[in-house]
Amino acid sequence: MQRYFVPPEQLAGGLARLIGEDAHHLAKVMRAEPGEEIIVTNGLDREVLVRVSVIDKGLVEAQVVRELPMDREAAVEVWIAQSLPKGDKLETVIQKCTELGADRFIPFLSKRTVVQYDEKKEAKRLERWAKIAKEAAEQAHRNRIPAIDGPVGWKRLLELAKETDLALFCYELESGFALRELLAKQLAVPSADGRRPRILVMVGPEGGFTEQEAAEAEAAGCRSISLGKRILRTETAAMAALTCIMYESGEMGVKG
Repeated sequence: MQRYFVPPEQLAGGLARLIGEDAHHLAKVMRAEPGEEIIVTNGLDREVLVRVSVIDKGLVEAQVVRELPMDREAAVEVWIAQSLPKGDKLETVIQKCTELGADRFIPFLSKRTVVQYDEKKEAKRLERWAKIAKEAAEQAHRNRIPAIDGPVGWKRLLELAKETDLALFCYELESGFALRELLAKQLAVPSADGRRPRILVMVGPEGGFTEQEAAEAEAAGCRSISLGKRILRTETAAMAALTCIMYESGEMGVKG
């Protein structure tokens, strides 16, 4: 069944409205007709099954049939911090990690980042990344769309790491295999305020992190981890780490 995220003002009372690209997709691509049912969510606190009543140029209106539970988000809140990679690799990371359940993406600049950061292009890239996250969240039947930050510097990332319960620093020179133990220890302790455990995954650029960055991350309280004996591509590392976290937190291998 098709699922669409809309701003809260487009889901009010017993009526849902799709406009723009969403309306075009449902009407022209999916060839929906009045009477068909879809799912609409505001990405915050409401998700509903609706029945299409009006299909017009650039507008679809649907009547609420019933409220649906908001229960598809993971039991753990995961932030993916990805050093800006070349080409469209970050788009792949955002798409696949959104499907897997990531809550936030933090692109950052590190010592070996080879991408030339262009502030003038930032708004356009953020718009592109947000669209990819929205479409991936719809495809995965998630209740919320992950947040995507604008690129930050290394020092700012280390400050953000202190806002999490566990910051994992993916480092190819780490000889230990403590990921499972670190996760088990963290997940066994409930948050004092009742919120979901918050875990940050830090992934370096194509050339990896420097020894200085590893030392600075450790000094900031980050835990260095290995993802195995093989060297993973930068876009693979985030997905691998996130999959491990989701498995260890009970999000995989159970009925949906």
